[in-house]
Order: sequence, then structure tokens, then C-alpha cells
Amino acid sequence: MRAVQYHRFGPPEVLRVEEVPIPRPGPGQVLIEVRAASVDAGELAIRAGRLRALIRPRFPRGLGGDFTGRVEALGPGVHAWQTGQEVWGLMPHFASGAIAEYVTVPEQKLAPAPKNLDLLDAAALPASGTTALTALTDKANLRTGERLLVRGAAGGVGSLTVQLGKALGAHVTALAGARNLDWVTDLGADTALDYRTTRPQDLGRFDVIIDVVGTDLAAYRARLTPAGRMVALAFDQKRILTSIAATGLRAALSPRRLKLFSNNPSPARIAELTTAAEAGNVRPAIDTIYPMSDIAEVHRRLEAGGVRGKYVIDLHR
Repeated sequence: MRAVQYHRFGPPEVLRVEEVPIPRPGPGQVLIEVRAASVDAGELAIRAGRLRALIRPRFPRGLGGDFTGRVEALGPGVHAWQTGQEVWGLMPHFASGAIAEYVTVPEQKLAPAPKNLDLLDAAALPASGTTALTALTDKANLRTGERLLVRGAAGGVGSLTVQLGKALGAHVTALAGARNLDWVTDLGADTALDYRTTRPQDLGRFDVIIDVVGTDLAAYRARLTPAGRMVALAFDQKRILTSIAATGLRAALSPRRLKLFSNNPSPARIAELTTAAEAGNVRPAIDTIYPMSDIAEVHRRLEAGGVRGKYVIDLHR
């Protein structure tokens, strides 16, 4: 089968499409024929080696954390799934390798794919959608009528946070680039502002801030109401290790005000996303669909910024 792999840290050019054996599902695992997978901006720093002090992957390393597809085979002890069933899911926590023609995953990392979405479109949702759900519900405990600020609202996680925040009954303010303001408004934002011309001090007060940018957190945290909560989902890419340490320390000192988490959704959370998609509370936001052979170009585009929603890899091209 074909799979994206890299054998050393480096620029996007280290990414290769290679022929590798089709994996076999072990006990409790399911073999999935992948229809499509999304490209995760969080993997840029890992691929470049900027997190090598924290993550020491064995090479070759795969790419991609979520997928849609069909059940191809069942490992011993798996009874909840049937061959041919359409599913979506995530790779195990801190693992990757979804941008491949076949993957094996624990059966707990799967849920039925939404019946109202094509598998190609649905691939934009699993990782970003479960991240947004966890941030808004478990971490921020967003309540109806509260004021929500989404910073980085045009990206993969941000665009879904806008939609889900609106579905949960919040008044949503979105910060995004000027060309995306009408687009995030269409997603459900009550107010959309250009992040380049809007200073933190120009904003009002918010009960919840979801930050998907990672810079100037103190300035935005100052915009919280007395009982407000910020969930930080990104770090400053120019000084990522320092940013992780500083944000982690601040979260430890003020756990009610600043919250961090590494997305590792439960089976119930993945199924909850299926329900939200089928109810129309969240829809895929896809910038561009690429073949696997263009993966290096996709990473170059992600590094350049300006993505609207997610880049998706079509495994049938």
C-alpha cells in the first residue's frame, strides 16, 4: 500500500509517499481502508524537529491523525464492527499514520461515519471536531447565553469551534483574516473582526476564549470576565518549547482561568461528533482537497498560513 512517511526531521521535502506492507489488525484492532484523511497543522513542528526534546519518534514516521473509511478486517475479539461499514476515527494518542491507504486502530477510536456526509468531506472533522467539542464542553463548560471569543476562527479547529459554540447557544465573536470575515459569519459568528486591525484592548469582555493562535495570551486573558475561562489550543511556533512551558505553568497556577489539554477523545466523544454532524450543528470546512503525492506542498501551504478550514488528502487520487 502507499503511505506518507519521513525518515528524518526537516522541511516539507522530507515527506515521501512510500510502498509499505498492509498492516494486520491485532487483538482489539480494526483494519480500515482509508477514504480520506485531514492534514494536521500540529504536525508541522514535529516534522521540523522543533519538538524533538519532547517527542522522539522512531523513524520512519507516518503522518496524519484522523481519517474516514470502511472496515476492511477485524482483529481477534472485535465484535462491534462489520466489514464494509463506513466509519471515521482517530489514530491512538500521540500516534500518526492516517495518510495511508490502510490503517489499523483500536476499535475504541472509531465511530460510525455521519450518514449525511460524504466520506471525503467528513474527513475534515474527526480530530478538529472532537478538539472543539472537548474545549467548549469539558474544559470551558460553555453555557447558553455566554460570550465566546474564538481566536483563529478560520482554521480547522477554529471554524468548528464557531459552529459548535453557536449550536451551544453562545454569542460568538470570531477573530480571523479580513478575507474570511464573511465566511466565518456564515458559519455562525455573531461578530467577525479582522485580527490584524483589532487589538485585544479594543474588545469587550468574554466568558470563554478559545485560542488557536498561541501568541499574546496574557493580553487576551485580560479580556475575560471575573469568572471567565480561556482554553489554549496552540503555542507560539517561533518559540514553541518556551511557549509550552510558560503556558503550562500559567495553567497550573490558574487552573480555573487557563486550561490546556491534549486531545485524546473517548469513544463517546467521537460518537457525539457523529450526532452533531448528523444534526447539522457542524459541517466540514475544507479549503482544498489534494492527492497524497502533494503532501509536501500541503505542508508548505500550511506553514505559509491563511488556510480556510482544513486541507484534506483524497486517498483515491
